[in-house]
Amino acid sequence: MERSRDQIIIRTSIIGIVANVLLAAFKAAIGIVSNSIAVILDAVNNLSDALSSIITIVGTKLASKLPNKKHPFGYGRVEYLSAMIVSGIVLYAGITSLVESVKKIIHPEKADYSTVSLVIIVAAIVVKLILGKYVKAQGEKVNSGSLIASGQDATFDAVLSASVFASAIIFLFTGISLEAYVGAFISVIIIKSGIEMMRDTLDDILGVRADKATTKKIKELIKEEPEVRGAYDLIMYNYGPDTNHATVHIEVPDTMTVDKLDELTRRLERKIMKETGILLVSVGVYSYNTGNNEAKKLQEAIQKEVLSHEWAVQMHGFYVNLKEKEVRFDVVISFDIAQDKAIAILNKDLKNAFPEYSFRLAPDVDVSD
Repeated sequence: MERSRDQIIIRTSIIGIVANVLLAAFKAAIGIVSNSIAVILDAVNNLSDALSSIITIVGTKLASKLPNKKHPFGYGRVEYLSAMIVSGIVLYAGITSLVESVKKIIHPEKADYSTVSLVIIVAAIVVKLILGKYVKAQGEKVNSGSLIASGQDATFDAVLSASVFASAIIFLFTGISLEAYVGAFISVIIIKSGIEMMRDTLDDILGVRADKATTKKIKELIKEEPEVRGAYDLIMYNYGPDTNHATVHIEVPDTMTVDKLDELTRRLERKIMKETGILLVSVGVYSYNTGNNEAKKLQEAIQKEVLSHEWAVQMHGFYVNLKEKEVRFDVVISFDIAQDKAIAILNKDLKNAFPEYSFRLAPDVDVSD
């Protein structure tokens, strides 16, 4: 499966390289002959797209290297670095294009379009539309951020080439030259695209909140097991596109034996991998009181007290030792308050409300839904 993914990315990137180099060559020739800065900048943009595809191929090849002792989780995140380089190239191309366009606005030169040049521009628009749709579809198929970005960029290029064509038609019919301004417009769009690509890639590198639909599905699969009362603290770790690990806590009866618990956790690991492709690398355990109404009533009273605070997102992992009068549980705290401050407030409130009990509170970060 991984090999097939790499092959699709590389094959699609090669198609993009060939198409963009040919388009760049034709547009550069038209731009030089017709003295059109907009067409020349459009050609430069095609070359930057070709370079982006080359970097995508290199990044894919590096990311597909097998894990080793130094990098036991593999090299999948290299794809994010290659996507960052691609966004940098797009941003640089946009800035340099803007500079050249402004120069042409200050010192204008008239363009001279021929019928052949207009036909080639129209052909370029059609090719870019088809290429953009194809590359984006392939990117979505294999979850490749670089291909999706390239596909979107190609579609933008088609729109920009259309604006170049429109400025040429306006010039031929009215004698008004707008091509330097169109070049500036193209440059701004390229810069915007580069910034957005960089921002999205930076999010992948830093790590973002896990997809809600994915976390919901994992928890539902876990809670299908009759022994499990709840699933909490699900944390996702991403090591590249389609390479995700996860840890979770499950709530099970306090009567469950270790051998049965071992059997359950191994079954969950296989189940989650089969259904989602995510490796469940660690399963923590909470026990809950069984056959005791007093413990249940106490839990409800404490939960009401804890969740009265807006920043207390959730309480779980509750267990009470009635003999020792000791209560332990975890509380998920929002990002609106410092954890140490929240725990201090809760300890004080609970001690006042339930003076006969001692409390062991563990703060959890609100990392997933």
